[in-house]
Amino acid sequence: MRSRYTAFARGNEDHLFRTWHAKTRPADIELDTDTTWLGLEILGTTEGSESDETGTVHFRATCRDHLGEHTLEENSSFVRRGGRWVYLDALD
Repeated sequence: MRSRYTAFARGNEDHLFRTWHAKTRPADIELDTDTTWLGLEILGTTEGSESDETGTVHFRATCRDHLGEHTLEENSSFVRRGGRWVYLDALD
């Protein structure tokens, strides 16, 4: 999650694409260059044993754009592929 936040903050679309599950990622990732990311807070995580292939991250991220400051809070679902965690989707 931290590497994906950093990719958003630095505009690294390639990293976001590579860390997004192929089933759920968009065909093209286009970041808003007018958005400035201000901070990330990890509120909680779940992961079972080392053999588990799924996990979640509950986070809060703050950003600013031309409309002002915003907070995004999400429970994200991740899956392990080839030994690496990739973002699957947002949970309800």
